[in-house]
Amino acid sequence: MKRIHISSGSSFEEKMAYSRAVVVGDWVFVSGTTGFDYNTMSIVEDVESQVEQCFVNIEAALEKAGAKMEDIVKVQYVLPIATDFEKCWPTMKKYLGNVRPAAMMISAGLADERMKIEIEVTALKKEKNG
Repeated sequence: MKRIHISSGSSFEEKMAYSRAVVVGDWVFVSGTTGFDYNTMSIVEDVESQVEQCFVNIEAALEKAGAKMEDIVKVQYVLPIATDFEKCWPTMKKYLGNVRPAAMMISAGLADERMKIEIEVTALKKEKNG
């Protein structure tokens, strides 16, 4: 099965040898995505703004892969400060409220102390006629 690599243009992808997303058949695996604006490689401080940017980045990767947010079947959230998770719920509902994928959240350190959240998703492209 053909394997397609999707890039966001983030300098992290080159430095750490990974792709923003990998497409295999109808499956799309989006790497852990943080709140960096990849156009400017900048990040805002608050978790609420970061979670919004995470979903903007994820949506862009899915679009490049020929998928949509509605195709997400699983999401994983990682936050260094577990109590920040509730602050993310309104944005999570905005993007995934009708999708309702399987989900989990863990609290763990991230690669850069400015990062307040990282989100990884798996999507299954819907049939074109379905």
